[in-house]
Amino acid sequence: MEFDFTQIEADGRYRLLTNFVGPRPIALVTTRSASGRSNAAPMSFFNVFSHEPPIVVLGIQPRLSGEDKDTVANIRRTGEFAVNMVDMALSQQMLVCGLGFETDVDELEISGLPTARCRQIDVDLVANSPCTFECRVERLIEYPRRMLVLGQVVHMHVQRECLDEAGRYVNPETYQPIARLHADNYITSDRQFVLKAPAISEVLNTAKRAGQ
Repeated sequence: MEFDFTQIEADGRYRLLTNFVGPRPIALVTTRSASGRSNAAPMSFFNVFSHEPPIVVLGIQPRLSGEDKDTVANIRRTGEFAVNMVDMALSQQMLVCGLGFETDVDELEISGLPTARCRQIDVDLVANSPCTFECRVERLIEYPRRMLVLGQVVHMHVQRECLDEAGRYVNPETYQPIARLHADNYITSDRQFVLKAPAISEVLNTAKRAGQ
């Protein structure tokens, strides 16, 4: 089947993109409202795109009315946000944070998530998240129905058990984030395996023999 993205409707493009680009990690994004309350919302249009500078990107659509969602409004005003990674232990509370509460509702409070203050930005983080990235806005790229938020990571919190003994690499036995597939389907990273690339000389020799 072929799909001409210049011809099909936005709903069709969304369905195809989110069905086939996955799993997508979930960012539980926390921000500070104008009244000083916390706001939390899950985003699956999210990933890391650079380490130098350290940049993560969020893709956030507006409300059906065209108005900014609370997360975007807070990011515009403060230039700050935190990304809290989500594992199975946080999955149900993450879903609660994604409900359509009024602006003045503190999703962290109503979902029962424990909080702590960030170190370098004025945002509350999820205290039991496996890891949290404190971010300052690097730039905003705006489209009619989507904003791309580029955030520079200025600080990172990691639960000690999520790292190996040397504190260098992730411990796959304890850090098992969930990610979104399509619709209400998710996946967890509790089934991991190792793939090692072959030596380039081996590949070239195989190709040479095949061409003989």
